[in-house]
Amino acid sequence: MFTRDDVLKYVQTTFSTAPEYLWKNDNNSAVLRNETSGKWYGILLRISADKLGLEGNKILDILNVKCDKLMLGSFLQQEGFYPAYHMNKTSWVTILLDEKADPNKIKFLIDASYKLTTKNTKK
Repeated sequence: MFTRDDVLKYVQTTFSTAPEYLWKNDNNSAVLRNETSGKWYGILLRISADKLGLEGNKILDILNVKCDKLMLGSFLQQEGFYPAYHMNKTSWVTILLDEKADPNKIKFLIDASYKLTTKNTKK
């Protein structure tokens, strides 16, 4: 199990990332921004199950992360991973944060997303 709070704790301790709440009247949608580049490497959202093609309208916590295109297909074959909700579906993946969520896979994808969005300092 890996929850929304677990994500926030992980990114704070690992990358010193504080969530950004960019939308007025929405204290649930939090952007995770890479401080080296200013780019988003994650976004936490609460959406209804039907937005992921699931039955019902139960409200779910999800995490969108940037994903290497070569790994994307592999993750989309696994339970709890979906084509990106409200993001580019060829570069992002949606992770359902529920009791089945694998903390190791989520941390791996967060780390990979952070790296993908890190400013290249080589010249």
